[in-house]
Amino acid sequence: MGYEFTIMTADIDEKGIRKEKPEELVMALAEAKADAIIARLQTAGYQEKDAEPTLLITADTVVVFEGKVREKPSSKEEARRFIKGYSGGNAATVGSVIVTNLKTGTRKGAWDKAEVYFHDIPDEVIDNLIEEGLVLNVAGGLILEHPLTLPFVEAVVGSADSVMGLPKSLTEELIKEVL
Repeated sequence: MGYEFTIMTADIDEKGIRKEKPEELVMALAEAKADAIIARLQTAGYQEKDAEPTLLITADTVVVFEGKVREKPSSKEEARRFIKGYSGGNAATVGSVIVTNLKTGTRKGAWDKAEVYFHDIPDEVIDNLIEEGLVLNVAGGLILEHPLTLPFVEAVVGSADSVMGLPKSLTEELIKEVL
């Protein structure tokens, strides 16, 4: 997106935050991540009169499959079940973005949704994805851009970057709102 950035982890207990609707869950998780990171930063320097605005961007994504929220798989078996379920079907992602201007304290957030439709995914491909292990670290075990997954994606309704975890156009809108 053309910005200079630093990546930080929030180190929050995501499983300790529960909400009924996926949209509420991803917003609550992104808010909690922002609060946790701000608590760790020495924000005084960011609030000085002449300081350049520093923006904190936090996000979260879940997969919704057959009406149920899927977060990161807790095991290889769960990841296999998740991916097998997508085979020949579809899943949705719901992702949030929270942008906080550390100089002014202004915070804006919103959520985005996308749907992914899949061709049948062969068991051998699923086995390779599980063995590699990356699918254990992402919501619903779903990595759209993975070279093993991509050939089996039939269509994406919404933006691919939303599925991947950070909807660029939404992020740009929120950045403009807090500056």
